[in-house]
Amino acid sequence: MRKKYMILTVAMLLVCMFCCGCDGAKKQEGELQISYLDKEQTKTVRVGYDPNADQADTELLVRELIDVLSTDSGDVDLVRPIPEGVQVTKTKLGQDGDLKVYFNDAYHSMDAVPEILCRLALVQTLTQVEGVKCLEFFVDGEPLEDTRGNEVGKMTPDDFVVNPGEQINSIQHATLDLYFSNAAGDGLVLETQRVYYNSNVSLEKLVIEHLLDGPRSNDAVASIPPETALVNVSVADRICYVSLDDGFRTQNYNIQEPIVIYSLVDSLTALPHIDKVQISINGDTSGVYRESMLLSTIYEEDLSYVRLADSSREVIVNDIKEENKHPLD
Repeated sequence: MRKKYMILTVAMLLVCMFCCGCDGAKKQEGELQISYLDKEQTKTVRVGYDPNADQADTELLVRELIDVLSTDSGDVDLVRPIPEGVQVTKTKLGQDGDLKVYFNDAYHSMDAVPEILCRLALVQTLTQVEGVKCLEFFVDGEPLEDTRGNEVGKMTPDDFVVNPGEQINSIQHATLDLYFSNAAGDGLVLETQRVYYNSNVSLEKLVIEHLLDGPRSNDAVASIPPETALVNVSVADRICYVSLDDGFRTQNYNIQEPIVIYSLVDSLTALPHIDKVQISINGDTSGVYRESMLLSTIYEEDLSYVRLADSSREVIVNDIKEENKHPLD
């Protein structure tokens, strides 16, 4: 029986584990960076590396980097991410940039924290290669699964959720119900994303970050204008107060105005600690969104816009963002 890895809540001090300019990162000259583990195996440490392979030769470069990740660095403070006995038996790069990485059965012998760090080191290192957008992991020919028996799926650095500058207390797992626009712009599509996140990040912030990033499924469309940035989000008396910047005023008339508003409202009220939502622009609630949606209104959940035929898509986003695309600090 395949071992299933503890990736729901892993208590570990991973200070700046995923940040390229993090404390403890050993910066050297080199076009690429190799992610090793520190000697306590609590975080990744990035080291500059000049590859021997031609960077235009994707297959050869991927193999070289995997060999480096499987070899002792010669530095007593660095631990190779792929331990002795664990082997990458093959890789396969799809046209969509999905690099499938196949391990032997010895992968199952790794403890939870080193196993997670191994995957993260591989993602951080190999997605630097031209043409590699994400990684997908297999063990003994079978897709890697989490503790719930769900496939871990594709992992990309951009999905790692970390608050830059804050100490990471633990990595946690959450299931988010996110509502995006359908292709016609007249309804909402439910997309369920399973994500990892830094415990310092609030769930409401996490929801908005993923709404701003847009959907993962092909038949859903980002409902919030891409120029939008989050200014602040807070919760008081079960009301979530969301302040967006002026980018929110950008008009996309292909998406009806209630769809934009209720994309936020329904996604946030899906969280157990939020009943209502008020949206402001730079803290100002005196205006109107487009023609009829008053910002002064405190909105409640309204699922009447959900198009059931288009809905209920589950997307596994087993990743941890390296940095916020829409910083809140």
